[in-house]
Amino acid sequence: MMAFRLARPLARSSTLLRPASSLMSSAAAAPTTEGFNLSDGTYESVQNYYGKVLGSSNDLKTSACTTISRPSPSIMSALNQVPQPITDKFYGCGTPLPTSIDGLDVLDLGSGSGRDCYLAAAMVGPTGSVTGVDMTQEQLDTATEHVTDFTKAMGYPKENLRFVKGMIEFLGDAGVAPNSIDLAISNCVINLSPNKEKVLQGVYDSLREGGEFYFSDVYCDRRLPQAVREHDVMLGECLGGALYVEDFRRICAKVGFLDVRELTRETITVNDPELEALCGQAEFVSITYRCFKLKEMETLCEDYGQVAYYKGTIADHPHTYKLDDHHIFEKNRPMLVCGNTAAMCGQSWLAPHFEVVGDMNTHYGLFDCAPAGPSASLDKGDAPAAAGCC
Repeated sequence: MMAFRLARPLARSSTLLRPASSLMSSAAAAPTTEGFNLSDGTYESVQNYYGKVLGSSNDLKTSACTTISRPSPSIMSALNQVPQPITDKFYGCGTPLPTSIDGLDVLDLGSGSGRDCYLAAAMVGPTGSVTGVDMTQEQLDTATEHVTDFTKAMGYPKENLRFVKGMIEFLGDAGVAPNSIDLAISNCVINLSPNKEKVLQGVYDSLREGGEFYFSDVYCDRRLPQAVREHDVMLGECLGGALYVEDFRRICAKVGFLDVRELTRETITVNDPELEALCGQAEFVSITYRCFKLKEMETLCEDYGQVAYYKGTIADHPHTYKLDDHHIFEKNRPMLVCGNTAAMCGQSWLAPHFEVVGDMNTHYGLFDCAPAGPSASLDKGDAPAAAGCC
């Protein structure tokens, strides 16, 4: 058995975006694909793997698409509302979904059988909304089949959940308007896309100011050779498309996510001898990241003398709240924070749960925090995030 690393997600798909005015529009508009190769074999490979090859999670050959961490109480409660056929075809590595998201507008990239969408729909309540985008028809058929019964069971006056067939590289063609989303989620799907920069740019553009991309995916400690990147099973198992983690950070900075925060990481294992041999010495991890869209975000942690207080009001976190792998807030205890962290706590959808004291009128230089070294080695769970900030 070969040990790598992981974080949560799994496969849903890339997606062929078509504008949808209701649950699933059968009328498809041609996606804007200028400068983009839709004949790339990646799409056909992914659709075949998730639509036809995999019957259930028992057919997987690696741990990249299985859940390890136990969900929080709020998530567990919401899971009980999800129809069984939906969970049976779930291939994700966890639940990349924050709590206390009442009333938010949520977008799920590569929604697959819809498990995370149903979870989110239960958590945002009747005043929120959830849109799932996927390109695999078999998955969409499963996802849409239970929406009406779910809505009635939840007691909602109308459906707050819809699924559209489309490509996550073309969110605008799926009817996702710019600045319309509070929270975007994704469960090990971006690695399946042949154009990850286009996906991340689309997410950034779709988010409102203060919105967040909260997602899990598989990453690697090196750039993979072509033979691995084009292997059908490696692609389907979320390893072939894994980005070199430093390339991921570079793309994030380019599209506007200037301070990427790592929340969790877990080890991925490859159980198939043939795949293990193909991987060689490459190390994989599944990481849950948090990326905020904030105008005041800077490329480095700057010190403005600001202090943040956590109110203890986020569900499942009455005493402490983990913003990322190096910021754990204790209820009512003051924490000196950099300007970026202050913005995340005070100007994002998290703002009702924090009090931030101070402004950015006086600058004291770089914030004194642990250096953000390169993450060349991924075999330590406490490895520092290589973002520009603390």
